[in-house]
Amino acid sequence: MPASQDHVTPDSPMGANLAPGGATFRVWAPDTDAVYVVLHDFDQSQLGHWTPNEADRLHRDDDGRWAGYFPGVTDGSPYRFWVVGKGGAGYKRDPYARELSLTGYPDCNCIVRARDTYPWHDAGFRAPPFNDLVIYQFHVGVYYAVDEHGKDIRKDRVSKFLDALGRLEYWAGLGINAVQPLPVVEWQGETSRGYNGTDYFSPEMDYCVAPGDLAPYLTRLNDLLRKKGLAELEEKHLRGQVNQLQAFIDLCHVYGIAVILDVVYNHAGPGFDDQNMRFFDRPANQMHWDGDSYFHAHREWAGGRIFRFDQDPVRQFFVDNAKMFVDDYHADGFRYDEVRVIHNNGGWECCQHLTDTLRYVKPSLLNHAEYWNDERWIALWSPPGGLGFDAELHDGLRNKVRDAVGAAAGGAGAAVDLNPVRDALRTPYNFPAAWKAVQHVENHDLVDGDHEPHEIEPRMPALAHDADRRSWYARSRSRVATGLVLTAPGIPMLFMGQEFLEDKPWHNNPKRSDLFLYWDGLRSEPAMQNFLRFTRELVWLRRRHPALRGEGVNPYYVHNDNRVLAVQRWVEGAGRDVVVVVSLREETWWGYDLGFPRPGHWHEVFNSDAYDSMPAGGGHNPWAAGNPWGVDAGGSPRDGMPCSARIVIPANAVLVFAQDRGD
Repeated sequence: MPASQDHVTPDSPMGANLAPGGATFRVWAPDTDAVYVVLHDFDQSQLGHWTPNEADRLHRDDDGRWAGYFPGVTDGSPYRFWVVGKGGAGYKRDPYARELSLTGYPDCNCIVRARDTYPWHDAGFRAPPFNDLVIYQFHVGVYYAVDEHGKDIRKDRVSKFLDALGRLEYWAGLGINAVQPLPVVEWQGETSRGYNGTDYFSPEMDYCVAPGDLAPYLTRLNDLLRKKGLAELEEKHLRGQVNQLQAFIDLCHVYGIAVILDVVYNHAGPGFDDQNMRFFDRPANQMHWDGDSYFHAHREWAGGRIFRFDQDPVRQFFVDNAKMFVDDYHADGFRYDEVRVIHNNGGWECCQHLTDTLRYVKPSLLNHAEYWNDERWIALWSPPGGLGFDAELHDGLRNKVRDAVGAAAGGAGAAVDLNPVRDALRTPYNFPAAWKAVQHVENHDLVDGDHEPHEIEPRMPALAHDADRRSWYARSRSRVATGLVLTAPGIPMLFMGQEFLEDKPWHNNPKRSDLFLYWDGLRSEPAMQNFLRFTRELVWLRRRHPALRGEGVNPYYVHNDNRVLAVQRWVEGAGRDVVVVVSLREETWWGYDLGFPRPGHWHEVFNSDAYDSMPAGGGHNPWAAGNPWGVDAGGSPRDGMPCSARIVIPANAVLVFAQDRGD
């Protein structure tokens, strides 16, 4: 007789879920002959020798979903499925497994997990409005890890979720209010960028700490909690991958930082094993036939297999995955990898269903798409005419800023065309709003040292002055690039290291220690210290001035021969204008006539030249050129503006003028 159907309904969740006195198990396998639940621990001697028991067989419904209830199952119970198909029988991991055993992958157990074992501290946290976000993108595995003595331990060792919390106070001080780690779900192998996931509901086990190694992490996390006056954790609260990822998100929220998870719904793998969800039904002629329930036949992306977006259970798989991260992990948003692959392979309705559902589940959730089809706005338009995403990674400003900085690196006599930068500052064509563009000049793909050399774009200091990446030319031009991103309309995004003048590409392999971010430089290298302060104070300036986060933008002045650009920003209906002036000229302009949008006194609220050659004891650059007492816009109309002022524009600099000091 098959497994009991107690506590099983058509609405029972997929995967393994605790129920009174036991657990329900539910899995989609429409073309298989039988699915059994195997409820015991495993060792090598048992593999291939398990004998199916009729009482362990799940019941199949008309939609190809198999389900059953098993008494006695508790939090932490191990399990796998035993699947019988036309091509044979064998173990399969649950595609919905919320956790896998910490060792032995891919030949490892699934773990039944309760949903309430972590004591959250984030009840008062609310993610910022979308247009107020400043995103910081990083890779957990190589970002940061030190021992209890502060010694870097990243070499030959993958960094962990709990290691990354060692930078939590640093992030809060930097002013960013959202972090966006590269994908955090299980993949095969120890090192990866994360875009080859195979187990979508389970956190990457290499990012997690074994129970015997938790003590120093518990001390660090409790120190962070005590500083906020919150209850401390116990070691049991950090056991397991689920709880450690929850702790990471919880502590980020405690320190005012939202967490946007990077999800890959366009493909899975490469790196499939026999127990993965590929060929879950165990079809006949598996080696010669390339289709199955979850994946398209003969359709690949990035070496992996593209999902069958025409299948309702596959679409529901993505919705359930995202909802789990919202409900169980308190995620604040998602960055969706290569949405064009979904769209171009029959996934139009899949995207619409996903975004509609998540907007209903959590209206404050950011749905941020990477979408490179020509009609970029399609991702942002509401259904039925669009896919319904909130924001989109955009390359318009990125490419134009990089082009301008690269041209300026040709020297004082090189031609620099700022017109494309001016145009890229406007709301992108057909975008519903300016804030929907995620603006950046570096990201994980662009500066990835794992690519072929000809595919790697230089990091900004190398682009600005490759001959000497710590020179004034490299420093000042890099400040211009970051300054444009942080004062432009849209959601600004920084890539790890950009904030302190990192000049090397990054790599996902901890054995590539030559491409690490070296945090010691922030204690010993003035150029990095000064650049970090520049970035930090500009981020906070953006957060203080609503105009820099608003929709109003008018890039009203460009002079290519002088290499000067000026942009008016304002809050729709409220004014509070800000003027951003950018120069890529290698000499200071003294007494430069420029139009201003309103008469009266304008404070110079930011001057990037103040962050060069700062004294060791504090303060700003004593030799900075600028307008420390502000300017009075009482001159005649100019540049399409009602009045003008004579200003000082430092060489290779960003200035910000405002008539108030900010909130």
